[in-house]
Amino acid sequence: MTIRVLLADDQALLRSAFRVLVDSEPDMEVVGEASDGAEAVRLAREQRADVVLMDIRMPGTDGLAATRMISADPALAAVRVVILTTFEVDDYVVQSLRAGASGFLGKGSEPEELLNAIRIAAEGEALLSPAATKGLIARFLAQEDSAGGADRDPARAERLDSLTVREREVLVQVAGGHSNDEIAERLDVSPLTVKTHVNRAMAKLGARDRAQLVVIAYESGLVRPKVD
Repeated sequence: MTIRVLLADDQALLRSAFRVLVDSEPDMEVVGEASDGAEAVRLAREQRADVVLMDIRMPGTDGLAATRMISADPALAAVRVVILTTFEVDDYVVQSLRAGASGFLGKGSEPEELLNAIRIAAEGEALLSPAATKGLIARFLAQEDSAGGADRDPARAERLDSLTVREREVLVQVAGGHSNDEIAERLDVSPLTVKTHVNRAMAKLGARDRAQLVVIAYESGLVRPKVD
């Protein structure tokens, strides 16, 4: 099965470099290029993209707004968005994850990291590697704590009441960036059981994927941020 990739970045030279890299893989193909967010949303629908590599800062409709539009459109429910960033301390990163992005990746990442990110996202998993994703989420939510938590959603904590004890345990492990196999080993259950608990937690909490589960775990206070 070929992974259909859409490139959204206002820099044509960078899009060209990504296209060469992606098209060199036998299991991937670039199906479109967008220079702004509005075009990315349109092409995601028209080209039936599986994964969108989305730059945050673009003229007109930026990557954050485009991610929200893709996440809110039932016709694009299967589309996964990977945010491209320079890894600057940027509130847009966490906002994008909340909006439905599956994760983010630095533009300076190694080619193999980018290709691996596309495959992870296409499989429906959260791009929690490199580990900087989890670290940045923790950092921003810790800043929110110091600011009084004005950006928190109180309903998130209440919705945790719908989870079973085991689902909470699994959610804590997911927030730690652990894979299903790792969680299974830690909790002494099968990977299939872990996957079932993850899916049930996602359904109960209204999470699009594992990345949003991580955000919810921090926002609700189930997992406390640790800042170095």
